[in-house]
Amino acid sequence: MPPDADARAPRGGIAPAGAGEDDDRLLFPGTRLHVVTGKGGTGKTTTAAALAVALSRGGRRVLLCEVEDRQGIARLFGVPPLPYEERSVAATADGGEVLALAIEPRAALLEYLATFYKLGRAGRALDRVGAVDFATTVAPGVRDVLLTGKVYEAVRRRGRGRGTEREHTYDAVVLDAPPTGRIGRFLNVNSEVSGIARMGPIAGQADSVMRVLRSPHTRVHLVTLLEEMPVQETLDGARELAAAGLPVGAVVVDQIRGDTMPLDLLDGALSGAVPASAVRDGLVEARLVRGSAPGTALVDGLLAEAREHDERLALQDAQHAVLEAAGRPLVELPQLPGGVDHRGLEVLADRLTEQGLA
Repeated sequence: MPPDADARAPRGGIAPAGAGEDDDRLLFPGTRLHVVTGKGGTGKTTTAAALAVALSRGGRRVLLCEVEDRQGIARLFGVPPLPYEERSVAATADGGEVLALAIEPRAALLEYLATFYKLGRAGRALDRVGAVDFATTVAPGVRDVLLTGKVYEAVRRRGRGRGTEREHTYDAVVLDAPPTGRIGRFLNVNSEVSGIARMGPIAGQADSVMRVLRSPHTRVHLVTLLEEMPVQETLDGARELAAAGLPVGAVVVDQIRGDTMPLDLLDGALSGAVPASAVRDGLVEARLVRGSAPGTALVDGLLAEAREHDERLALQDAQHAVLEAAGRPLVELPQLPGGVDHRGLEVLADRLTEQGLA
């Protein structure tokens, strides 16, 4: 983007989400860009998708972006692999819509050259000789400016046909961002490009992107499991983001196990106080086994599983206390026994809405 392009935008870069929202219910009213990060395996992409579904309710239009070339969004919504093009992946009964975009640095650079420097054919020629791959691979700061720049453009974009010409094309944008180990460098594009370009169009784009990322209308949410390593990485990531002046949102605690057994029975199983005979009698009484009484292997397996479940709940409680002590808003999502399908995304979206994230 040319250095003076941002001068055409309203002061502050983006405007708040549409008026009429129940601000008292929302944790972060006015947020239009939700960045979702988390340690790998914590449910980051699932949380981003569920948040996009929740935000689209009420007739809103939401863009869900990914930047890691994993096609995780396509798998979650059961659609073909996403091209570098905004595609509809879900709709709500009240007219809301989720569109998705897989942002790829090579395509983003070609679009950048064609849009701002009218280098459509010349840009393709550069691609053929490998210059585009060089720019997006050898200079990771440039790569991140291109990826975040596309998100920035989607947040600020204004379109026709939805009320007035100056209304935003998207009511909200959700970014499925890189993991917490890389999120600080990815979002802090100013520092990443300072050694490459202190002036000129790349530096100008980085400045414009940072104004949006640091604005009150952006929040970075961190997804974690109630385990020691993800919790510690979450706390470290939140501190790094805050130190860089990036607005930290909620900590989303994913895959929380419920108390499926009475606590006295769980404590008894952990201490070995539940007799095997009681388990056998219970299985027979509940008609969960046929014929003779259940064998020793089945009973011992059930007792071991109960002990493991109790240990897991104790770990959850301890790590939950660690997160609470950090003082950041916590949003909790349940473990879905059947995995995450379309219905599962709706359930998670319900939970996010109930707790004020959407």
